[in-house]
Amino acid sequence: MHLFHWLLLTFLLVPLAEIYFLIQIGEIVGAGTTILLVVGTAVLGAWLVRIQGFATVARIQSCLARGEVPALPLMEGALILVAAVLLLTPGFITDSFGFLCLFPPTRRFLVGLGLRNFQVHANPPQPPGSRGDGRIIEGEYRREDPPRDTRLK
Repeated sequence: MHLFHWLLLTFLLVPLAEIYFLIQIGEIVGAGTTILLVVGTAVLGAWLVRIQGFATVARIQSCLARGEVPALPLMEGALILVAAVLLLTPGFITDSFGFLCLFPPTRRFLVGLGLRNFQVHANPPQPPGSRGDGRIIEGEYRREDPPRDTRLK
């Protein structure tokens, strides 16, 4: 299935599922309480995103001060940004995934999955006939052009 199809299904099914759950929860606890829950999770999520975001920025600056590449904190920062978008989207399903992205053990697990997939896909395919064992053979080469015919024709 193409990426476009996945995105289309996501942007169609997630809002429908959110509306369904909002209606179901509204029937159980009432419309006013449902609205307060949605607004409350958004406010709580924004507060947690702010705290986690500042902590991640501090880790990035610490890595840079030590001369290290802040790859992991940057990926965690990207997940915190995803969490912020999910938490500010009204609904309980997106809020659940947003809070999972803010929970540090879950976030580290997701970053680990992303790195594992990146490392698998980051290696370019080997040309046909190559051994692909990663050995580097050093050497020199010199290009020799064939002599030109200097006679006039």
